[in-house]
Amino acid sequence: MENLDVTVLRTLQGWREQGHRALLATVVRTWGSSPRPVGSIMALCETGAVVGSVSGGCIEDDLIYRYSRAHGAVQGSEAPAGITHEIPDGTPERVKYGVSADEAHRFGLPCGGTLELVLEFNPDAASLAALVQALAGGQMMERRTELTTGRVTLRAAQAPASLIDDDQVLSNTFGPEYRMLLIGAGQLTEYLATMALFSGFAVTVCDPREEYRTAWSVPGVALATEMPDDVVREFHVDRRSCVIALTHDPKLDDLALLEALETEAFYVGAIGSRRNNEARHARMIEHFDQTPESLARLRGPIGIYIGSKTPPEIAVSIMAEVLAVKNGVPLPRDMDVASAKNSQEASVPSAPTCFVTP
Repeated sequence: MENLDVTVLRTLQGWREQGHRALLATVVRTWGSSPRPVGSIMALCETGAVVGSVSGGCIEDDLIYRYSRAHGAVQGSEAPAGITHEIPDGTPERVKYGVSADEAHRFGLPCGGTLELVLEFNPDAASLAALVQALAGGQMMERRTELTTGRVTLRAAQAPASLIDDDQVLSNTFGPEYRMLLIGAGQLTEYLATMALFSGFAVTVCDPREEYRTAWSVPGVALATEMPDDVVREFHVDRRSCVIALTHDPKLDDLALLEALETEAFYVGAIGSRRNNEARHARMIEHFDQTPESLARLRGPIGIYIGSKTPPEIAVSIMAEVLAVKNGVPLPRDMDVASAKNSQEASVPSAPTCFVTP
């Protein structure tokens, strides 16, 4: 499953290449609470089809009502003045939702929330194709729209950037997919890979052990068979990549993790208890000339503490931590995990002992 922005742009490209009228909506400002952050995009086809999101659904419904011919064919005679039920030609327009308390309630915005969109009508298919092709090739791109003319230019970007809207130019930076490299093809990996896929990550699983690979069954995941440290080097790890070791086998995990620590990966971690994590650090310091400082980015134990015991629950805790790091959110793991566990155990009454006979 690809990055949502890429999906929106690719779908919009397809509509335009098929000759459909369509629009691209971008969230450019929010005040108060807002369902979607600045920079979020959605596309609307004249048929009423929508991809992407700028709200919880109510604003999308209003845009469909205003610009969908399919809707207008049914209700066109009842349309208020100014609503034509079709996507026009012309330069980009601004629309604002939630200015009043009544509008905020009508469009499902939280109390006090206001959302401003820029609507681009019938974007050029060739420009969209060039953008999608660059993103699919792993290039970060800046898309600049002149708001007075609608002219769009593309250029490569070197780093993520916040949306810029100075009333003359709208600049939105789109990145390639986030990528996740998982070392080990066990059961936990299956759950974590599945969660990463529907979170928009491109997932690669590396395991040189044939007995584990033959049981792999998650579609949409690339499977590598070389030694993990070689795979990390060939992966071209960047700041939109994460590397997670899940085998518990130092022969597979250690060298790969050390390779990953030399990259810009936003997350590098390994499964294991606190004791295993301490042993891993000691091993790397003794045998690979590492220092506590050089290992500071190595996460372990990985995952947000939620009392997880089963592979699905452990995968949830790991995925939550990865997303928190990706989104720049302070992590519960920075708190004293031992205190959290002790507090939980103290609050749960002891269960009666049960004996089950075969």
